[in-house]
Amino acid sequence: MNSLLTLTAIIEAATGLALMALPAVVVRLLLGAELAGAGIPLGRVAGIALLSLGLACWPGPGPAGHTAPGRAMLTYNVLATVYFLSLGIVGGSVGPLLWPAAVLHGILSLLLARQWRLGSAGR
Repeated sequence: MNSLLTLTAIIEAATGLALMALPAVVVRLLLGAELAGAGIPLGRVAGIALLSLGLACWPGPGPAGHTAPGRAMLTYNVLATVYFLSLGIVGGSVGPLLWPAAVLHGILSLLLARQWRLGSAGR
């Protein structure tokens, strides 16, 4: 196990969680700038991506021997789907591609979950 890779994965995942929870605070602390408007949801999506990157870099196989990239992509797509749906339902930042993006990530989530399940069944 590569301890540097593990440390990096932990730091990126923690930064992702912080961006998901408090994007304006993280940006203020990192860049000394305020975050407003569309920057807040974009910061949260970046947080989802960093969390997924941390999962992708976590050493070793996932549950039932699944690969880290598969675990990361499933996590990213599920969280992106949920977040995009919540934005659309609340009615905050809704552009013309929000619903198609939510549907696309939802479909990818289902396909990845199916692949994950079929991979588990074959072991």
